[in-house]
Amino acid sequence: MFRIAPVFSDRMVLQKGKNISVFGTGEDGARVTVEFRGFTAETAVTGGKWLAVLPAQPDYAEGLEMTVKCGDFTRTFTDIALGEVWLAGGQSNMEYELQNCTTGKQHLENDKPNVRFYYTQKINSLEPNYDEVVTNTGWSRFEGDAPKCWSAVGYIFAKELSERLGCTVGIIGCNWGGTKASHWMSEESLKSDTDMRFDYDKYLAACEGKTDEELTAIYREYEAYDRAWNKRKEEYYVNTPNASWDECLKLCGECRYPGPPVPLNPMCPTALYRSMLKLVCPYTLAGFTYYQGESDDDNPWAYYKLLRGLIDLWRTDWGDSELPFLIVQLPMHRYEADEDRKNWCVIREAQDKAYRTIRNTGLAVIIDCGEFNEIHPHDKEQVGHRLCLQALYTTYGDRNGDYNAPIFDSAIPKNGGIGIKVRTSTPLEKRTDSTGFEIAGADGSFVPAECTITGDTIFVSSPAVPEPVHVRYLWTNYSADIPIYNKAGLPLAPFRT
Repeated sequence: MFRIAPVFSDRMVLQKGKNISVFGTGEDGARVTVEFRGFTAETAVTGGKWLAVLPAQPDYAEGLEMTVKCGDFTRTFTDIALGEVWLAGGQSNMEYELQNCTTGKQHLENDKPNVRFYYTQKINSLEPNYDEVVTNTGWSRFEGDAPKCWSAVGYIFAKELSERLGCTVGIIGCNWGGTKASHWMSEESLKSDTDMRFDYDKYLAACEGKTDEELTAIYREYEAYDRAWNKRKEEYYVNTPNASWDECLKLCGECRYPGPPVPLNPMCPTALYRSMLKLVCPYTLAGFTYYQGESDDDNPWAYYKLLRGLIDLWRTDWGDSELPFLIVQLPMHRYEADEDRKNWCVIREAQDKAYRTIRNTGLAVIIDCGEFNEIHPHDKEQVGHRLCLQALYTTYGDRNGDYNAPIFDSAIPKNGGIGIKVRTSTPLEKRTDSTGFEIAGADGSFVPAECTITGDTIFVSSPAVPEPVHVRYLWTNYSADIPIYNKAGLPLAPFRT
């Protein structure tokens, strides 16, 4: 049966300035013709798949049509725009809906943006109704109830980018709350490095020796338990003033989320790569935005390799080794009942390292955008805005603004302290009484430190450490105090030497 990938629909946005990939499935040997703006691309179905490539279009445009033909099948798509297309990937903070964010109501009631959205369906490809669910999709405009469920970060990013560039911006939402990097990667990529196999090996062990029927039964039992548990949880929180998580667990029973690591569970290695990402690949893109890492804090030491592997894999699948990849660095966060294990610090460090070592990446520093005891900050304005700044700088070559947050460059011990050099486009300033700095000698015992700022340099010292060796800044899972910004209002990224 001949099919066009569901990401192609009326109202879609196609990428300007790059060859346009159009793809789907069908019976081997069938001939496919795609017509667009006077151009024709022809191909044949091979191995059950087809891919036609149209030449790059040099201009932004709207109100266009595309026709796809195969034998007796003809489909014409209308209301097409040529603009900029970005994929919004990650977990719940990228998934977080516009209607729920602090400025969502204002946007929904007042905006008239040139933004369109495609929502990649959240479903495991092993579910029996997968084809039906993913086919019943399409691009939407900013009208009716549809935008309420759009990614708040994706929308705010796209709205500003559209205004800056004067074009239509399309966002492909491809994200799911609670997911790890390994969920968005292939089996082959995870097998390639021992450090990346952390979750994959647990998954293999859980499945070993079990039949498909047994694995399915395990997951269906969990689904039933989880539905009942969530109903009890909702009743508890609705009816209990000053509710607490610990008390919820006592009354409602064990929370078994994310469930057993079996193939039907979408919260498993490779599941969403197979079920969601491949569904929209290789739709022609300007680049990726990616807000993820919270769920990998159980093994933060592997996150740099995972993130690097994910970037390499996605770029390979899209056939472009330098496709822009914009990373949202995790903000401050800690639950009240949790100790500060510094695990989010290591995730942030990995994201910073990926930005420094991988070409055509950007880093949206949002260390000042977190909330205590809340893993989902409600205000997404600065996140979308700072991602847009990174896109303008890395992808669209705009060098006439202050787009990059200050980041650590080098450190030199001198005069009983440590001199820090910072990469920043404008001078630094301290906005609070605290400094956020800690300093240590050779024994590695850190104490709070004072600092003096001059332009793009910071001198850090403490009388308790006469011969300092190490320095670190905001090395904590959560602090409400973010002391240092540049004059453009962008915060200094956390670091350690």
